[in-house]
Amino acid sequence: MCDQTFLAITFGPCDNCSQNKPLMNIYLKNEPINYCSLCVELMACQGLAKGETTNTLKAESESLKAKLEEERAKLHDVELHQVAEKIDALGQFVMKTRRTLKGHGNKVLCMDWCRDKRRIVSSSQDGKVIVWDAYTTNKEHAVTMPCTWVMACAYAPSGCAVACGGLDNKCSVYPLSLDKNENLAAKKKSVAMHTNYLSSCSFTNSDMQILTSSGDGTCALWDVESGQLLQSFHGHSADVLSLDLAPSETGNTFVSGGCDKKANVWDMRSGQNVQSFETHESDINNVKYYPSGDAFATGSDDATCRLYDLRADREVAIYSKDSIIFGASSVDFSLSGRLLFAGYNDYTINVWDVLKGTRVAILFGHENRVSTVRVSPDGTAFCSGSWDNTLRIWA
Repeated sequence: MCDQTFLAITFGPCDNCSQNKPLMNIYLKNEPINYCSLCVELMACQGLAKGETTNTLKAESESLKAKLEEERAKLHDVELHQVAEKIDALGQFVMKTRRTLKGHGNKVLCMDWCRDKRRIVSSSQDGKVIVWDAYTTNKEHAVTMPCTWVMACAYAPSGCAVACGGLDNKCSVYPLSLDKNENLAAKKKSVAMHTNYLSSCSFTNSDMQILTSSGDGTCALWDVESGQLLQSFHGHSADVLSLDLAPSETGNTFVSGGCDKKANVWDMRSGQNVQSFETHESDINNVKYYPSGDAFATGSDDATCRLYDLRADREVAIYSKDSIIFGASSVDFSLSGRLLFAGYNDYTINVWDVLKGTRVAILFGHENRVSTVRVSPDGTAFCSGSWDNTLRIWA
């Protein structure tokens, strides 16, 4: 875990003491101010009333959290699996590996589908980003990044660009062309700059904006063309490991999860944290919205996946078994939302019935931990990436 740092640290005159120092770009009552770290500390201390200390404020914060949980519990009248009792159980479930994509020289860390339902981008610890034709298994493009551990990659909605980043603390965008021999590295555009590793990235509903999350404890929205920071999101107290954009095209929210065991829902326009959930017992490795946008799932190192309903403002289901003792690294829903695919560190993929909370299948094939799972845009297949250096297409 890393201590939280503020995003977009710049050098210049402090708005308070006027000295040239590294500045923190923070928001006070939605107004941006540039303060040095000393002035931020002094401002925090000046806000303390007589007799107050940080310890008393922490205690008050915990008691308010407890009251909030009590109020939530009063609305907790029925469990999801009880409501789903009358629904028919799922029939026999058969899924097999249909394609295996080989080409990475080290652990596959992330992948994303193109909206054409055929192409895939993947990133790896070997420092390479590869664009594949998932049907023929051919490699269409390959980029070697300046660092290893490329932990995040994403396809642009148009299919004309990919974004990626990792231990270089940056998010870089590469335009794609029909010329497969073209040097993509020469067209690289550095868009985002964090103060710690890039853990996840996702284009919004256009190629012009991109959301990023980072080990510096923040998420951020960037303009791709200018590289300008449009909005920053502060609320996690440790590394942010994953984010997911709300599925509706008019959606202005996204969810993030991290090492502070919290899943936070954010308003992209205001930068405000509008909902927060803290029921996991360990790091949240991955978050994914339900297809309707009314709920989201999480996968955690506590060996559980959980479903949170945004309208009910609470956790509504836990997907776990006593025999599962390894963490869940990645989750995704089927197109209907009835199934939840979850990749685990014990090399397996578990398929859960979202409504009944039961496991309907367990898929074997990978020879190391499963790092990423993504359902294709048309819902006919899903792809998994693993530390065994391969990707598999299942259908």
